Amino acid sequence: MTKFFDNVNSPSDLKKIKREDLPAVAEEIRQVLLETISKTGGHLASNMGVVELTMAMHYVFDNPTDKFVWDVGHQSYVHKLLTGRKDRFDSLRQYEGLSGFTKREESENDHWNCGHGGTSISAALAFAMARDLKKEKNKVLAVIGDGSLTAGMALEGLNHTGHVKNDMIVVLNDNEMAIAPNVGGISAHLSQIMTGQVMTKIKRQVDEMLLSIPGIGRDISHYAHKLDEAIKGVFIPGRLFEDLGFRYIGPVEGHDVEALIEAFNSIKDLKGPTLLHVITQKGKGYKVAEENSYVWHGAKPFDIETGEFHKKTANPAYTAVFAEALIELAREDEKIIGITAAMPDGTGINKFEKEFPDRTVDVGMAEQHGIGFAGGLSIEGFRPVAAIYSTFLQRAYDQVVHDICLMNLSMTFAMDRAGVVGEDGPTHQGMYDIAYLRTLPNMVVMAPKDENELRHMLKTCIYHEGPAALRYPRGSGLGVEIDKEMKSLEIGKAEVLRDGKDIALFAYGHMVQTSLEAADNLEKEGLSVAVINARFAKPIDKDMLSKYVKSVGQIVTVEEHALDGGFGSAVMEALEELDILSSVRVKRIGVPDIVVEHGAPKIIRKDLKLDTEGVTETILEFIQKGQAASSQPKNGKKGYSSNGKAQSANGKKSPLEVKQIVNG
Repeated sequence: MTKFFDNVNSPSDLKKIKREDLPAVAEEIRQVLLETISKTGGHLASNMGVVELTMAMHYVFDNPTDKFVWDVGHQSYVHKLLTGRKDRFDSLRQYEGLSGFTKREESENDHWNCGHGGTSISAALAFAMARDLKKEKNKVLAVIGDGSLTAGMALEGLNHTGHVKNDMIVVLNDNEMAIAPNVGGISAHLSQIMTGQVMTKIKRQVDEMLLSIPGIGRDISHYAHKLDEAIKGVFIPGRLFEDLGFRYIGPVEGHDVEALIEAFNSIKDLKGPTLLHVITQKGKGYKVAEENSYVWHGAKPFDIETGEFHKKTANPAYTAVFAEALIELAREDEKIIGITAAMPDGTGINKFEKEFPDRTVDVGMAEQHGIGFAGGLSIEGFRPVAAIYSTFLQRAYDQVVHDICLMNLSMTFAMDRAGVVGEDGPTHQGMYDIAYLRTLPNMVVMAPKDENELRHMLKTCIYHEGPAALRYPRGSGLGVEIDKEMKSLEIGKAEVLRDGKDIALFAYGHMVQTSLEAADNLEKEGLSVAVINARFAKPIDKDMLSKYVKSVGQIVTVEEHALDGGFGSAVMEALEELDILSSVRVKRIGVPDIVVEHGAPKIIRKDLKLDTEGVTETILEFIQKGQAASSQPKNGKKGYSSNGKAQSANGKKSPLEVKQIVNG
């Protein structure tokens, strides 16, 4: 039980607490964060760092009337606790529980759904402009971290905001930049003097007085402004923001709630765009997170007392296998360069960097720049490998098209977290990469059935003449035996894993294993099932397709990707090109046209019917729906039996039909 926080269920409750008691509230909130995230997992370090900042915002402003736009949104846990979601906080990132990001559908206090960096300033400016057009009076704040400022969209938003001059506040949450005490103190002091409400009014009045002096007033005013700008340029680290059209204030100590409240009160009614520079420490209040904030950015469940993560015995993760394979190839080829966009640990590039620091590039949260940069390296004869999550690569779509594919440049897109990602929810699910890549000229798109094949595919991509994309899932591999040497695979050739006479499953990526398990279930139902590891979504193995259209007559595609434009769609297009689409029954299994919410991957897959039981059930339903198809042979060719299975010309009943008869 907490002394203060138990009584805080809304921002209005927070405002009732005396200022001198707010630091105690902050510590109580940190304890709630620790106790919850240690069980659910989540973004610990960033949220521990914004406790006082979030409290000050709610203490001064009136959310939801005043709009808060959190960049990325992963640092909004305190905001959730203060806006009526405390009783559900233990459901954080759990299936049908609270999202780990801001979500409009979850609360009226959330104004912007996000999960990718750099979007807050653009959204906030739109809210500010809409407010002015509607003649309303609410305040608008965008909270953005220094890391997100590397995103091109954030800089575009700053540039536009400084140009149009709508009233809004950008809070720069700086948790990495080191500022020496003397510089920080002087700049904070000058900011308070030169940009506070009183001094702003005095400066305006002095300027008017100078301009009124006959003859020399305008010149004196001009030199006064020059002196003002010179002082700012020497002492204020925010000169860049001033030049972009913002009033810069700061830096302010981000863990002094009193100072933050004073700062917000001093700027809340200022005209035009204002940037408040706040210095915070990630992991504040939890020593192990303070000392290694990167590891504790996205924490797994852990023991609070020891700071040790709960370990689970598991096979090597796809990410780790990718990293080791890339290192192994780079030892033999000095032209290989590893690129990431602010995710070196999540993509495994941090391991590559330890051995090849000169051949590792982290471009920051700037996927567009990263891909354009990779294109230039390719032209210069290098072999760039851009390791970027599936969901983040889509941010650089124009560069993939314009800077890579149209010039047919050789580079590798290593797309981690493809398919169901889980607890991070809709903004992180890798559901669209097949669709947004396979339509592009010169692109090759592939996915491995297991971690061993991932190694071979990585080599295939790196040494393919042209752009090649490799998608693989989050989590552990299957624990298969790893080949000692990597080999390049033949582009566009699928692999038959088991043959069958009744139905053929063309499975893509890690859904191959699920399809093999479903085939075992179907065999128990009397069906002879072929399972083909498609390997490539582009180019499709048309020879393999044609073979099974002729021998089986029923094809099921299985993928963990959006059905619209995905692997199954590619198969349908190939059948149409072969002019054999009318000769085969096809069922596509994948993700329907919905937003896939957050939750444990196992639960999400079950919900989508992408687990073994779901795939089995879908295929059986597909067969049953084929009962309406003709069961009579035509011209000696196979027709369909009453259960939708291919039947031989002599009318002999299938194993499944026999089983149904025996069972009555």
